[in-house]
Amino acid sequence: MSSHHLIAVIAAVAATLVSAGGARAQISDDAVKIGVLTDLSGPASDATGQGSVTAAEMAVEDFGSTVAGKPIKVISANHQLKADVGAAIARQWYDDEQVDLIVDVPVSAVGLAVQEVAREKQKLFITESTGTDLFTGKNCSPYGMQWAFDTHALATGTAKAVTERGGKSWFFLTADYAFGHTLEADASRVAQANGARVVGSVRFPFNSPDLTSFVLQAQASKAQIIGIAAGPPDNTNAIKIGGEFGLLQGGQQMAGLLILVTDVHALGLKTAQGLLLTTSFYWDMDDMTRVWSKRFFDRLHKMPTMWQAGTYSAVTHYLAAIKATGTDEPLKVAAKMREMPIEDFFARHGRLREDGLMVHDLYLVEVKKPEESKQPWDYYRVLQTIPGDQAFPRLEDEDCPIIKKP
Repeated sequence: MSSHHLIAVIAAVAATLVSAGGARAQISDDAVKIGVLTDLSGPASDATGQGSVTAAEMAVEDFGSTVAGKPIKVISANHQLKADVGAAIARQWYDDEQVDLIVDVPVSAVGLAVQEVAREKQKLFITESTGTDLFTGKNCSPYGMQWAFDTHALATGTAKAVTERGGKSWFFLTADYAFGHTLEADASRVAQANGARVVGSVRFPFNSPDLTSFVLQAQASKAQIIGIAAGPPDNTNAIKIGGEFGLLQGGQQMAGLLILVTDVHALGLKTAQGLLLTTSFYWDMDDMTRVWSKRFFDRLHKMPTMWQAGTYSAVTHYLAAIKATGTDEPLKVAAKMREMPIEDFFARHGRLREDGLMVHDLYLVEVKKPEESKQPWDYYRVLQTIPGDQAFPRLEDEDCPIIKKP
């Protein structure tokens, strides 16, 4: 072998060893740090809040509390449903606290603000409780992921099913922010595509103290279906008021475009019975969901929402990608997360797309009558599985600038 060849071989071996050594120890700051940024005191706290923190902690414990030989830490903070507060916490976490991943972040305004900070800082963010399709549409980011649902999926599932069951005229009660607007727009489009008419809508401020005048407008519209394009607490308040004013007795039905199991629990089956809704998770669906949910229940004395279960799933998949790559470098981890299929108690037939949307099966459910419920939290009858490719928007239809389109 010539001296030139020998030098080349030695250089190649040295490069391989450096690369292998780097792969073993490419964990920044010698720890993987996950921040659960959530609502710990406001109207979304029951559906996210401490339950999301607990879900993330369970995921870390089940993973063994270390990855790639380094400890995993979970911290949390309350963003108070304020976009400026959420963005400031995210900035401080990424800059000063060495947080590698932020999760949860309920309500769209805060989620979109944190998405921009994550993009600027080139750090990862996975939302489970921000539903606006702007997140993976025009505001998409290589660092942002939407894990549990989006407005398109929930509205498509519910509006299509209700219209097929005879709901031929709709009126929308809509929360006046990005989430409510996109929920109404998606449901309107699907209802009209399936032969229904939209006779009107009214918008109200998020977390309104009194929705009476808005519900009365919906009642006066004579629409068969009152679509509630809002999340907690406005959705449950509208359903309660609708019950008080006898909408059901008058021949109108309410369809919740976003209803969580905690909402049904707060309403009670007497008020919520008959509601049709779409969800990405139900605790009592099968043995896998029951086993995990009962562990969660033992800690918090309530069953998990799809947002809380989604937090566990997202954190677990993130950690698995770090284990597989040997690094917490954001874009390498994100690429591995897209490469690996997602199949767990939360997500069936799941896959993470390049626009950041995690596509998976959803479920159309009906809220049981009080006499049909056999135990506490036995609230839903699963009517059908909606395959992810039918529920979520097609990649080619997304207005996402980072997608490579043919």
